[in-house]
Amino acid sequence: TTMSMLTGFLPPTSGDAVINGCSIRSNIDGVRKSMGLCPQFNILFDLLTVDEHLYFFSRLKGMNPKESVDECQKMKSALKLEDKGSAQSRTLSGGMKRKLSVGIAFSAGSEYVILDEPTSGMDPAARRALWDVLKSFKSSCSILLSTHFMDEADLLGDRIAIMAEGKLR
Repeated sequence: TTMSMLTGFLPPTSGDAVINGCSIRSNIDGVRKSMGLCPQFNILFDLLTVDEHLYFFSRLKGMNPKESVDECQKMKSALKLEDKGSAQSRTLSGGMKRKLSVGIAFSAGSEYVILDEPTSGMDPAARRALWDVLKSFKSSCSILLSTHFMDEADLLGDRIAIMAEGKLR
C-alpha cells in the first residue's frame, strides 16, 4: 500500500510525502518524472526483446533515440544480459526477467527507484548476482526496496524499517 501511494497508484487517505521536491498529493506527475519502478510481479511484453524493452522504456522516460540505444548497452552490461539482447522476454528465465525489470526501473537516469521484492522467485546465486547490480546503482539514486529476506535488507540497506500489519515497528 505504501509503495502504491508513493507511485500514485493509490491516493493517500491522509498525510503526504515529498519526493525530489514534489508532493504525491499535488504533483504526482513531477514525482513520476524522476521515478523508476520494479513491481513485485514482472510486467513485460512477451514479444519484445530485452533490447526493445530497454529502448522503449528509456524513450518513455524522455531519452532521444541515440541515448536510448546507448542506455540499452549500458543496462545490458550492468545486468550481464549482453547475450540476451535479441531474446524475447517470454524466452527468459525467471531470474533474467527480474533482472530486466530491475534494469527498466534504473534506466534513463531514474533518481528515485522503488523495487518491490526485486529478488522474489530467484535462486540464491541469481539473488546474490542481483545484489551486486543493486549495490552498483546505490550511489547514483535513492532506492526504496521491500524484501522478506533480512540478509538482503542488511546487505543492501543503509536504513531498515520493519513494517507489520501496516505499521512501522
